[in-house]
Amino acid sequence: MSKAFTREDDRDDDELPAELKVPVGSKNYMTPGGWRRLKTELHDLVTKHRPELTQIINWAASNGDRSENGDYIYGKKKLRETDRRIRFLTKRLENAEVVDPEVREETDQVFFGATVTYLREDGHEETVSIVGVDETDLKRHYVSWTAPIARALLRAREGETVALRLPGGVEDIEIIEVRYLALETENPS
Repeated sequence: MSKAFTREDDRDDDELPAELKVPVGSKNYMTPGGWRRLKTELHDLVTKHRPELTQIINWAASNGDRSENGDYIYGKKKLRETDRRIRFLTKRLENAEVVDPEVREETDQVFFGATVTYLREDGHEETVSIVGVDETDLKRHYVSWTAPIARALLRAREGETVALRLPGGVEDIEIIEVRYLALETENPS
């Protein structure tokens, strides 16, 4: 089938790694900071990056033979990538369900946006914050709500022990503390 008759936006989600896919039938949960970050990226792509690319492509096209014009060929490739990212971000933001952990009523139960401290079987204490699939940042210990650790923790309460299923087997982890805090999801400078 000719590429002219395929919809590129249908392929965008298929090309994503599994950890970035929102489960079918689920909402795309996001924190307010994550939503702002994606919105800012979309705005920058549409108002700055894309117009600059089209200007470069127009200049390169005016130089004559396009078949061997590196600026033109590279510019068109970058424009396709930018347009694909714009479509992706637009879809993600349209389907976003923004959940603010700061306004959640006090509870010791784990839900989206929770920051959870737990004890592993080896006695090591860890803390993770449960965020949207587009906000995952392992350096900050932000894990997607679809990650195995988050799925094990969701709906459990402080003091409970839950089973974490890992490729190497099952590990019991004890939930020590559940907090709901403002989460910094902006890109670190």
